[in-house]
Amino acid sequence: MGKEYSVSSFDGTKLHGVIDTAERAKAVIVIVHGLCEHLGRYEYLAGKLLRDGYTIYRFDHRGHGKSEGKETFYGDFNEIVDDVNVIMEKAKAENPGKKVFLIGHSMGGYAVALYGTKYPGKASGIVCSGALTRYNHKLLGELPIKASADSYVPNSLGDGVCSDPAVIKAYVNDPLVSKRISIGLMNSIYYGVEYLKANAKSFVDPVLVMHGCNDGLVAERDSREFFGEIGSKDKGLIIFPFLMHEIFNEKIKDEVIGEALGWLDKRA
Repeated sequence: MGKEYSVSSFDGTKLHGVIDTAERAKAVIVIVHGLCEHLGRYEYLAGKLLRDGYTIYRFDHRGHGKSEGKETFYGDFNEIVDDVNVIMEKAKAENPGKKVFLIGHSMGGYAVALYGTKYPGKASGIVCSGALTRYNHKLLGELPIKASADSYVPNSLGDGVCSDPAVIKAYVNDPLVSKRISIGLMNSIYYGVEYLKANAKSFVDPVLVMHGCNDGLVAERDSREFFGEIGSKDKGLIIFPFLMHEIFNEKIKDEVIGEALGWLDKRA
């Protein structure tokens, strides 16, 4: 684990993060994690990217991991995007002249898709993994939910995250993985997806969209529709046969990471 940092987001919420600095870095990558998890679950991915010459910034979403904020809660979809923007601005300011890329998984993939849509041209390129961009699989039920934003449902995502039982066991037993999800967060995703659909042509950044064909949490159709509708001229799509949701944690993870690195190295 690299050097820890804390940064105030747009509304003063303190976000906890870690920087792994490469010697003579070729570029910078900001990793954005998924729902209920935290930056520590991307240690292996960060290590592989670091060894390939990238400086890596990770952070815990508000209400996740060691960051401040009400547990797994968003009142508005813009909060997750503008938190990403704060980390991107920090990465750019601390690495002048370097390209800054984004990698987002699941809800993090949704966050980076929103970032590219709301802030086109600010990322040098974006990699989406298992990104929730269209909500074809009604994982959280029909949204929006007519219940108090402050109420919660249990986190039942565990079984669908990966085909490797060791990964599922570690996820379930991880004290930093939230055991519940707020209605506020779930409804914010609904409005965020509607924004993504309505503004797909505004997404013009170079992008690599990756998804596991057997993803039981987020439909791979999300990625195919997102890929088809966005305005990017430089875009790639890889659907991995047999893989489940966490493609960076599957048994062939080195192959998956290799695809991402090959794409990044050509654009760094």
